Amino acid sequence: MHSEWDAIAAAPDAEIPLLRTALLIARDEYPDLDMQAYEAKFEAQARALTGRVNLAMPAVDRLAALNRYLFEELGYTGNQRDYYDPRNSYLNDVLDRRLGIPISLAVIQIELARRLDLPLQGVSFPGHFLVRLPVDGGLLVLDPYHRGRSIDADELRQRAQPHFGDRDIADHQLLQMLSPASHRAILIRMLRNLKGVYAEREVWDKALRCSDRLLRLDPAQAEEWRDRGLFYLRIGLGSAARANLSRYLSLAPEAGDAATVREALIEASSLGGRVH
Repeated sequence: MHSEWDAIAAAPDAEIPLLRTALLIARDEYPDLDMQAYEAKFEAQARALTGRVNLAMPAVDRLAALNRYLFEELGYTGNQRDYYDPRNSYLNDVLDRRLGIPISLAVIQIELARRLDLPLQGVSFPGHFLVRLPVDGGLLVLDPYHRGRSIDADELRQRAQPHFGDRDIADHQLLQMLSPASHRAILIRMLRNLKGVYAEREVWDKALRCSDRLLRLDPAQAEEWRDRGLFYLRIGLGSAARANLSRYLSLAPEAGDAATVREALIEASSLGGRVH
């Protein structure tokens, strides 16, 4: 298991297998997960789609066919009843239940689009994750959480404004927010979503597990060293907490929360436990 994660961590972003790595994240929760069975389940859906779409069709028509198949025929949808259910982030559960959150639904949409030679890309937009398709010198932006409907520039600005102090958003700022997300960035956001869900529920071992994977994908994320250190502290592993919190302070010595982290370091010093 670790060797596969090591290979993914070392791979260039463009070579990281999105679907398989999302299933690897799920295997952390379900150790007996039959990944090949779920890859085959997805591929069966993909074959059913590609068998009915002419690849010579214009891109927007192929995308419309994809969305009809995914959201109308198969019935994938956003879980509006229980958005923070961890199962919404585990791809095996999403494939079984056909319920997800924006980013997990986007992974399926992006992978299906790849089978149709559509350059559909993820967008780490503030709030909800989106997807984009370059068309005729512009961008078609879609919301996988709401059945793949398109979103115009005015709505995008409205969605982004609460995250920017309700300030007006210039065209260049909006375009920057619509930059394509790499596979690594998509997986990091999936893991951060899960980490937040588990931290909110105080399920510290599972939040810690997410931090482990986040640091494997990108060890330069200073805040992940901090969070992992705090999770270790929560479960009483003082040495591991000290090592991670010290690493955070070495990476971000002027951080706004440096004083709070130093207090956590003092608390961790009173505990034992292994170093991670």
